[in-house]
Amino acid sequence: MSDPLLKIPNHHAPGCGDPPIVDGNSDDQYVGYFENSYGEQWIFTLDRKTGKAVLRGGDIGWNTAHAIVDGRTNDLILSAEEQLWLKACWAAAASQSIG
Repeated sequence: MSDPLLKIPNHHAPGCGDPPIVDGNSDDQYVGYFENSYGEQWIFTLDRKTGKAVLRGGDIGWNTAHAIVDGRTNDLILSAEEQLWLKACWAAAASQSIG
């Protein structure tokens, strides 16, 4: 099958940087996407081999990766909904981590 499962447009201005290109072909990568009620977009990725997890967001600049440790980031202030989503991503990804 050659058609993508999911295509998501970037809702942020060019000044926010280039949105990440996420390759879902790797079995070693978990990917989570969230968009809040204001259209702010977030991408969570976790490398299952290394255990390294990062969060990127349009409003904070797509090119900046924020480290996620134990399902949290100390670098950002997230809404309650964003925190719940991030914890859900962490739980799903970490439970499958082989690193």
